[in-house]
Amino acid sequence: MLAPSPVPLSELDALARRFGGERHDAYSERALARAYEEFLSRRRAPIGAFVLSVDGKEYSNLFDLLAEPEAAIADFEIRLDPPPEPGLAWEFLQPFERIVLRADGSAEFHPLVPGPPVRAIGRFLLREHYLPRSRSDMDRAASGGQRVQLEGLFGTVDQGIAACRHQGLLPFCVSILLYFSAERTSYEFDLIRNTLLADPRAGRLPIARRVRRTSRMSWGLDRMVARGDLSLLAARALEVVVESPGLTAVELAHIFGGGRELVDSALQGLVARQLLSFDHRTGIYRPRTEAFLPAGGPRAERAPAPAGGADPALRTSVQELLAAADARATCPLCGSPLPEGPKTILCADCSAKVATT
Repeated sequence: MLAPSPVPLSELDALARRFGGERHDAYSERALARAYEEFLSRRRAPIGAFVLSVDGKEYSNLFDLLAEPEAAIADFEIRLDPPPEPGLAWEFLQPFERIVLRADGSAEFHPLVPGPPVRAIGRFLLREHYLPRSRSDMDRAASGGQRVQLEGLFGTVDQGIAACRHQGLLPFCVSILLYFSAERTSYEFDLIRNTLLADPRAGRLPIARRVRRTSRMSWGLDRMVARGDLSLLAARALEVVVESPGLTAVELAHIFGGGRELVDSALQGLVARQLLSFDHRTGIYRPRTEAFLPAGGPRAERAPAPAGGADPALRTSVQELLAAADARATCPLCGSPLPEGPKTILCADCSAKVATT
């Protein structure tokens, strides 16, 4: 695919000056240029180019929409143009031709294969951005002054666009989150190059290693990421580990690139926040699923670790099992759908494995 030309830095600089005012001084201009070049240097595999349509009017990019006078957005459509072919580039994603986000927070998902649209709940998540900060702003923050609090997850695109204008924020990359009845799918868009990005796991992690989480659990994860207090690498690593039975730092370094030590440092930070657990014997990081479910969900004390020799993937805490059972959709160990009828914790295959350990 021939990648579209990136949005020029001069266009971003003009928007930052318009919305950021005095905050976008010479110091901020240099910082924007560095952030822009750094973003362009981190290349991700694209799936295809997209076109934006807002209430029937097409825009060449999101920044043209930001530059327009404020107006309420009723329908926000992202259409892949030309529609890409199904294939390996879509691994971990559901192929689509277009997505329409409504003003009430609902979404219509139009699959790439001809068929009726699927209804979902849509959300708008900021991924990477630049916020104008003057030299005096940075000095005050460094000396313990008040920091800017940014909201990262929005119920509608209209709310996200309004927040960007109000803060003078320039979004480089965003995710459209679609919450279906059984699971959530995240579509990441490079707004500088105007492309839909492939999932970072595509071609680097077997699809069989994915554990499908419920929309309920993914909502808790997305809210955690949207707080903005995790580094970019830590946030992405957290999302991948949560949708797995467990991964090592080596496996994650292969997915994201870079040295193992950098990835390990990000993962240890997530362990300190009690979002992941770490098995020192195997080097595997696993999600603490209870961290992403509502606070009122079931709680239980951790079960003592079984005697040595058991499969470490089966040494899941009672707390994690009950939390996953509360989500009532998939087996927390292998991700297989749980059968209808009486509530169970594990699928039949994993139950048999646990019984033999």
